[in-house]
Amino acid sequence: MFDNPFNDTELSGRLAAVRGEMAARQLDMALLSTPENIFYLTGLDHWGYFAPHLLMVPIEGEMILVTRQMERVSIEKQVRNALFQGHGDHETAADLAVRVLKDSFVARDRSRAVLETVVEQIEEQTDEGAIRIGIETWSSGHSYGFGNALRESLDTVEWVDVTDMVDRLRLVKSPAEQALMRKAAAVSDAAAAAAIAMIAEGAAERDVVAECHAAMIRAGGEAPGFGPFIRPGPRLGEEHATWGNDTYRRDEPVFIELSGCVSRYHAPLGRLVHVGAIRDEDARMAETAMAAFRAVIAALRPGARARDVYAAWQAVADDAGLAHYRRHHCGYCVGIGFPPSWTGGNRVTGLRHDSDLEIREGMSFHILSWLMGTGKGDFFLSNAVLLSPDGAEVLTRTPNGPTIR
Repeated sequence: MFDNPFNDTELSGRLAAVRGEMAARQLDMALLSTPENIFYLTGLDHWGYFAPHLLMVPIEGEMILVTRQMERVSIEKQVRNALFQGHGDHETAADLAVRVLKDSFVARDRSRAVLETVVEQIEEQTDEGAIRIGIETWSSGHSYGFGNALRESLDTVEWVDVTDMVDRLRLVKSPAEQALMRKAAAVSDAAAAAAIAMIAEGAAERDVVAECHAAMIRAGGEAPGFGPFIRPGPRLGEEHATWGNDTYRRDEPVFIELSGCVSRYHAPLGRLVHVGAIRDEDARMAETAMAAFRAVIAALRPGARARDVYAAWQAVADDAGLAHYRRHHCGYCVGIGFPPSWTGGNRVTGLRHDSDLEIREGMSFHILSWLMGTGKGDFFLSNAVLLSPDGAEVLTRTPNGPTIR
């Protein structure tokens, strides 16, 4: 969270792909507000995304990044391919964005206009020649007030929802991105090893997580999108809750789900660690969970559909006498993530039973084999997986278990 990890060739290729999508939609401009998508196109990695950012992507010419003026130093250091326009805290990002869109804006120290008299085009447009601007209406960075201010001030623009336009491009990772995923996986393994080594009867939850965080940082990791989620079995159902003030007890499992983060790329993993002993039914369920995980790995092939991958997982569960058991997915796409998640935004692209998402080489996933609350035993494991030219590659190397501490 201090430098731009991408070279100019990588960034220009991404911008060209986005403009190809814009041309297919006959857009004159796209306004991107999702932190992950702004990072994807510019490399801006900071915690300033809590305030609105708007990346203006014209079909031709320079991009313009609009956000608070106080972010100038970080943006000028990290962003090489977009002009910066900052607003003071006496106004909003929408106020400044509207001015930039309406005015004939000439880039500083550049010889040509970035947007050529947009206000004249707006005033002179007919229905056939309306300016078409794409906007991410479901972005975490696009509040109701922000979007309403744009629409009220530019009410003659034809607005087009492009919520998933860039998200879909991000699903396939370039070689540079794949390298970052592998580095993130190594951080995940280091953090998991430190946490597992600390788990024992009587160990304080806070001490375990403190060691996990320390290992994550020392291994080269940065602040992840969220987590780590480390909590005792009785609190498993709390989903996205994490450590508390208690100590671990014998004969109870400890849930671990975490991800290393390197240059905003995440490679999550999850494990159940058993304190003192594991029940026989849980050990048997571990065998089923691992077999189901292997089935997913075998099913992850270019051209397959997400529903096919889920079906491979479910078939193993069915064969083990768990036909009554269903999950909402057996994994989801991962990569770029900003707080408060590592899922790539406020939506999850899952490997669901009803999804026709095409699996493509270069995609990366958090694959989960979750068999909890089955009535016949409990187990869980998950790993980061990359679909490389050689097939599905499991990036995280932490032993799958069962692990008894």
